[in-house]
Amino acid sequence: MNSQDKEVEIFSTCPRSDMAVSGTEYLRNVENVARWSEQAGCKGILVYSDNSMLDPWLVSERILRATEALCPLVAVQPIYMHPYSAAKMVATLGFLYGRRIYLNMIAGGFKNDLVSLDDTTPHDKRYRRLEEYTSLILQLLSTGGPVTFEGEFYKVDKLTLKHPLSPELMPGVFISGSSEAGMQSARTIGAVAIQYPRPASECSAEPPSHDVECGIRVGIIARDDEDEAWKIAENRFPMDRKGEITHQLAMKISDSQWHNQLSQTAEGSRDHRSAYWLRPFETYKTFCPYLVGSYAQVSEELARYFSIGFRTVILDIPPNQDELQHVGIAFERTVHPSHHGSDHRH
Repeated sequence: MNSQDKEVEIFSTCPRSDMAVSGTEYLRNVENVARWSEQAGCKGILVYSDNSMLDPWLVSERILRATEALCPLVAVQPIYMHPYSAAKMVATLGFLYGRRIYLNMIAGGFKNDLVSLDDTTPHDKRYRRLEEYTSLILQLLSTGGPVTFEGEFYKVDKLTLKHPLSPELMPGVFISGSSEAGMQSARTIGAVAIQYPRPASECSAEPPSHDVECGIRVGIIARDDEDEAWKIAENRFPMDRKGEITHQLAMKISDSQWHNQLSQTAEGSRDHRSAYWLRPFETYKTFCPYLVGSYAQVSEELARYFSIGFRTVILDIPPNQDELQHVGIAFERTVHPSHHGSDHRH
């Protein structure tokens, strides 16, 4: 998946750990997806984190062991650990593997997860907390300390980190950019603002801000023939009333603005077929929109996103290695529109 011509970085996503499989089977799945992602040319791989998941740092360590260059994109939630612990995790993995770690800073959108940990911090204030948290991590990693800081949420006095990172291993930082609070935090800490986008035609009317780097999170199902792609999509994500009810219940306990925005978009896009598809989101199978269609249709939609300023793509969890190859063809067509199909699988 060579996207260097357009300076686009592509990340895949690690399998979820809340599925009913054994530890051995889950570990095999993680390592397989990591290897497929590296072979497909992905820069890194997102590792989820919430109350239902395994620890993302331990999962990321296994990804590092299973690959040679793939960079874990670790979801980091401030209520789970002190920023010093997070900085030490990054420094330790960087020291042991010589690999760059990316950080996906999450404020937390499911109220039940937060309340069970006695965290009643309001939505926008959680992003201000993320700013302090991330700033402390980056100061410790870049200087080693001593760092003295007193903010609204954290206070440290002459704190040192004995294994500061080499400059080339400093982590890339991502944050949700689907709310104004998230976008402001992205500006403040210099993070990539990740959005769960509306159709590219709608995004064109409200392009991403030029003062912050932006990216999108999408799934992709693409084939030579549009009907074949839709057949695969319908088989993978059939109508599911139980899933729809679960989604509706999740909506009621979430104050996540991207969750609400996607749900509103879904209501207006059910009656026609286009390259932009939200059934997987509406049936609680995933948390991002899908692009479905022929290679040409999907690459055209991707090209629109890139043309309005998005420069990072986080893909949904790949079901198998072949699927990543098909995704690679769509990206290759975006970069080189004159190229055709199977000659450009990576």
